[in-house]
Amino acid sequence: QVQLVESGGGSVQSGGSLRLSCAASRTSYSTICMGWFRQAPGKEREGFASIDSTGGTTYRDSLKGRFAISQDSAQNTLYLIMNNLKPEDTAIYYCAADQFGQGWCKYTQNFGYWGQGTQVTVSS
Repeated sequence: QVQLVESGGGSVQSGGSLRLSCAASRTSYSTICMGWFRQAPGKEREGFASIDSTGGTTYRDSLKGRFAISQDSAQNTLYLIMNNLKPEDTAIYYCAADQFGQGWCKYTQNFGYWGQGTQVTVSS
């Protein structure tokens, strides 16, 4: 079992930045994969970034360059830095975790452990 708790959401003006955190209760698995997802009002949840236990990252092309995923393994914490935020980035942001085979960590996978989400609102 992995418990995840997101924090760092809030309201920001267009062009601003935010850093989200995701504290994990346990990430002692050797092949843990973690990801960030978001769900905008009226839309389906979408994944856009993931990081494996070696620090390898993958991103959805549309967000690459503005968003950056990282982790502090010693603190069992996942981060998401979001720059140049736009109103269309408004959504509930979720972190997720699971174990997949080596080389299979990607935000398109079906993750089993989820946080409760944190709201990000970007105003124009």
